[in-house]
Amino acid sequence: MRKLCRLSIIALLAMTGPSLAASCITDQGSFGSYKQNLARDATQAGVKNAGLAALSSAQLSGITWRFESQPSSQTGVSYGDPAEFLAKRTQSTADAFVQGARRKIANNPKTFAFMEKQFGVPASILATIWGLETSWGGYLGGSPVVGASVTLASYCRRHPRFETHAIAAMKLVDRGLITANTKGGPSGELGHMQFLPGNWINYGVDATGDGRADPYNVVDALASAANMLRQNGWKPGQPFGQGSANFNVLSVWNDSGNYQRAIAYAAQQIDR
Repeated sequence: MRKLCRLSIIALLAMTGPSLAASCITDQGSFGSYKQNLARDATQAGVKNAGLAALSSAQLSGITWRFESQPSSQTGVSYGDPAEFLAKRTQSTADAFVQGARRKIANNPKTFAFMEKQFGVPASILATIWGLETSWGGYLGGSPVVGASVTLASYCRRHPRFETHAIAAMKLVDRGLITANTKGGPSGELGHMQFLPGNWINYGVDATGDGRADPYNVVDALASAANMLRQNGWKPGQPFGQGSANFNVLSVWNDSGNYQRAIAYAAQQIDR
């Protein structure tokens, strides 16, 4: 009997102990309590004073909450023609996008050549992703990265998958790569290629040699995107059209079939 009691106590401690993640929330008024619980998890994950201060000052991102509250707005429609999706995404035409990507490659030949030599990912793929994510650096986002990351992590439909990214955003503050006020996408995406914070920590590359893997430095961002694809199975010199192994690797960047087909289509047009 004593053994059973002892085992029950151990089980209860395991359930209520520090390994539990912060509970998700269903109303905006609970955001403060969520942050308090997340601070505990972040501390255990190694977040230091600067990151914890950024969490403390983080405000709920209204645009993130509204976006997540309307999941139907994210599903969209399935585009049979990737050129149609590309035009819709870029608010232009597929041809205009392809021409813009070609100009970026032509204006930065050494940078793109380095990426392909180092990681085996062609310029057309990287220029396409760069253009789709931030219009080649034209718009890097208007939501505070930490606040948006924490808001997304708090929302029950996304929790706990994105809590690691919220904690990663705090670690980037600790590293001095971003501040509590650094702006990015509504899901906490950051930099030229709109990496989620956890993915930046896993795949970020210091391609400039300045000692910092900086998502807001375009060379580091492009190299990191190439590194992410390569580390997830990209095969240099192989086709990347739909049905190929390289096409499947694109899902690690974005799991939308529309998005993957648009990347492959645009890159194929760029290479013509």
